[in-house]
Amino acid sequence: MSRNGDKKPVGFATHITAGGIAGAMEAICCQPLDTIKVRMQLSKSGMAPGTKPRGFVATGLMIVRRETPLALYKGLGAVLSGIVPKMAIRFASFETYKEWLADKSTGNTRVGNIFIAGLAAGTTEAVAVVCPMEVVKIRLQAQQHSLADPLEAPRYRNAGHAVYTIIREEGFSALYRGVSLTALRQATNQGANFTAYQELKKLAHSYQPDLKDLPSYQHMIIGLISGAMGPFSNAPIDTIKTRLQKATYEPGTTAFQRIAAIANDMWKQEGVRSFYKGITPRVLRVAPGQAIVFAVYEKVRGIIETMNVSPSQDRYSE
Repeated sequence: MSRNGDKKPVGFATHITAGGIAGAMEAICCQPLDTIKVRMQLSKSGMAPGTKPRGFVATGLMIVRRETPLALYKGLGAVLSGIVPKMAIRFASFETYKEWLADKSTGNTRVGNIFIAGLAAGTTEAVAVVCPMEVVKIRLQAQQHSLADPLEAPRYRNAGHAVYTIIREEGFSALYRGVSLTALRQATNQGANFTAYQELKKLAHSYQPDLKDLPSYQHMIIGLISGAMGPFSNAPIDTIKTRLQKATYEPGTTAFQRIAAIANDMWKQEGVRSFYKGITPRVLRVAPGQAIVFAVYEKVRGIIETMNVSPSQDRYSE
């Protein structure tokens, strides 16, 4: 989010280019942490008396030992294929909602309305891209086959095959399993992240009034802080969503019934701690991911501006 109110809104091509590059860098750097998070959320370890749930490091080592290090990147194709439209929709929808909520006389948007715009942008991206992308990603990540053994054939060979198989066997609607929880998670994430990023950036500028643009390391620090807020606020939602999207469809049940059944089963069999399974790798994935996205986006946007492409008034990502 820029300090200068006289800058024009960023162009759609800049959203796609800067957001896509930033998102791709985030995915490549942080995908192993996401795979560990998903495995922890799906794990039933620790249910037996006298045993403890498998931790972050132990889960990662188990994946590497059983399935080779490349297994940590399962589902990366699904993530990368959704990054560009996800980022384009996020930036463009946020700017649109923010403009609608701005004060017509001054053009400024209050903090509360920034949060609302973030909620709306998160919901938009969840429905348009994130939910089907995550259904495919989670199905791929949940497969515990060794990539070193060519005779051990997985159910889903890659992201494209997973989409084809899911639609053929379960219908197109299966790609939107858990959409309500995904939308709720993305909305709270983006509401918190947009608001925190803007306010922290304003604070940083107030201490450095002579700087036109903050250096990349400060963008990374601000992104790291704002990126950590979402996971702590909606961890139970994310865990239930992961289990719902991994499960196959049960005829005659509504989405609410399936969500309630999963939550009830987790509560009775695994306890309240099960709702926070995978919180460590999720924070370690989302917070540094935001640091990477902010730094890369700001840098790419700056390069585009020097090439006389539309400058930006506000910029952000998750």
